[in-house]
Amino acid sequence: MRIDLNGVVTSIAQRPCTHFDERLDEADISLLVIHNISLPAGQFGTPYVDDLFMGVINCDAHASFSDLKGLRVSAHCFIKRTGEIIQYVPFAKRAWHAGQSEFDGITACNNFSIGIELEGTDTTPYTCAQYKTLALISKAIMQRYPKITPSRIVGHCDIAPGRKTDPGESFNWQLFLNMLQQPS
Repeated sequence: MRIDLNGVVTSIAQRPCTHFDERLDEADISLLVIHNISLPAGQFGTPYVDDLFMGVINCDAHASFSDLKGLRVSAHCFIKRTGEIIQYVPFAKRAWHAGQSEFDGITACNNFSIGIELEGTDTTPYTCAQYKTLALISKAIMQRYPKITPSRIVGHCDIAPGRKTDPGESFNWQLFLNMLQQPS
């Protein structure tokens, strides 16, 4: 995978959304945050995650969506259960994925992080295809943004403890970190 100077992964699907803004300083990109999402919760392969990030979700489509009304969120990338990856926000821009957050004493992690969402839940094992894609994109990100090292790859739960639990107990950190060390 190659990331251009604008932070666009040239070989994957692009779905440019409007839920982002400018970074204060692109040189500050130094954290990778792993999330999970499924809409409705626990259901995979629906169009609703895409609709949410694109700002067009029909909040009447499912009873659990009522809390999403007016919500403006995004991720830089979303990795489906199949391993397919979609980019919504170029890495050079600030996606709205971390919310109220803190890492290493610095608040507002959106300012200096990249957010990747995995289609999943805290308790459903992720697929081999997702781990493979996540490792590939993470290696490309670390090459393009060298301040991101394995020790600066965290879960949403690590930057928003008590508020967020993803990627959850089902995420195999050891497998993922081992994959980062393997040649591409």
